[in-house]
Amino acid sequence: MSDSETKPDLLVEGQVPVVRGEPKLDPFDPASLRLSQDYASVVGVKKALLTVPVRKPAKEWWVRTHPDDNYQLSTAVIDLKEEGETYLVAQPLWPALAAESTFSPRAFFLAVNRQQVVFFWPVRLPGSDGKLDDWSRSAMQAAVMARKQWVRVTSNMSLGAYEVSYSTATWDEPEWPTQSMTELLKTAFKDRHIDSFDHPILKRLRGEA
Repeated sequence: MSDSETKPDLLVEGQVPVVRGEPKLDPFDPASLRLSQDYASVVGVKKALLTVPVRKPAKEWWVRTHPDDNYQLSTAVIDLKEEGETYLVAQPLWPALAAESTFSPRAFFLAVNRQQVVFFWPVRLPGSDGKLDDWSRSAMQAAVMARKQWVRVTSNMSLGAYEVSYSTATWDEPEWPTQSMTELLKTAFKDRHIDSFDHPILKRLRGEA
């Protein structure tokens, strides 16, 4: 068999071999420029977790909570509803703040939605009287359910509680941040931590500022 028969795709123009086959792709064709779906993993890119919101899940979100107890915290906070802000309070201040109307216990669950937004889900805990309203009770049940399955939480004003739906789809398990609970709390509450009676928030509540 001759060389021309064994190499039918090679032509010779002068001294430069030319491969005959599919036409060369235009370098400006979008297909040659488009990022792949797994681009971040291919090039080794990882997003820095600079913000961890403290909030309830949006009504359209499907969410999970971290299954590890180490990523749940029961503590006490100052909750300013009008500003939509929650402040962690250092434990030595708790006894003196027990009568403060904005001071109350909370459980914080590390959570994530389907869009990989990581946040702390605050759920009210029973007060000194041991009572808990239906809103808080149903929110706690939803947060516990979300440890094992994707859930969606919506308000039902007629019911006076949250309705909880769970997904039957075979979605992947969430990708959890690698930071410790301490690091995540520092990120979430970096400007909202009360460790002194001279803190501006406490002064304002006392009418001193």
